[in-house]
Amino acid sequence: MKIIEFFSGFNFVEFSKATMVLFAVIDVIGSIPMILRIKEQAGELKPLQTGYVTFFIMIGFLILGESVLHLFGVNIQSFAVAGSILLFAMSAEMILGIHLFKDNAGGKTASIVPLAFPLLVGAGTMTTLISIRAEYQYINIVLAIFVNSIFIFLVLKASKKIENVLGESGISILKKVFGIILLALAVKLFTSNLSQLF
Repeated sequence: MKIIEFFSGFNFVEFSKATMVLFAVIDVIGSIPMILRIKEQAGELKPLQTGYVTFFIMIGFLILGESVLHLFGVNIQSFAVAGSILLFAMSAEMILGIHLFKDNAGGKTASIVPLAFPLLVGAGTMTTLISIRAEYQYINIVLAIFVNSIFIFLVLKASKKIENVLGESGISILKKVFGIILLALAVKLFTSNLSQLF
């Protein structure tokens, strides 16, 4: 019965929005230069391994993240507001080309660390997962995670070709476009959840 209820919550609009939001936050296209650098350092990447590791990390945080918040006495609306501020900072990075967060990606552990975590699934992605739980049904977020994990796999498989096609200017434009999407989400999360705190 619970399984039927879980799938009955599917909504294509919510699924599409969640997919685009996660795509913008993960920013695998914008991370191609970093991915290539890690590949050069490590010698080889495993796209399939990275894909399923990112999937399970995101699913794990989606399921357990709220319980962890309750453990510290924080409700999801408070976290959504805090998350909106973080998303605002991330969007500023993408749109303005500034650096507000320290980049810890590096080393030669490659496909899992630092590629899957924290480069692709870092604090921003985890914050977003908890934040959009206040907006969307579980099924739509799970499917969005699945689609993004597949996309991560495909991009890693074709990372060199994609960089050659897009070039530096193309990647820069994509970053700015998805930065604007993130900014819009940050404003929506902030306004829709702030009122529920008072």
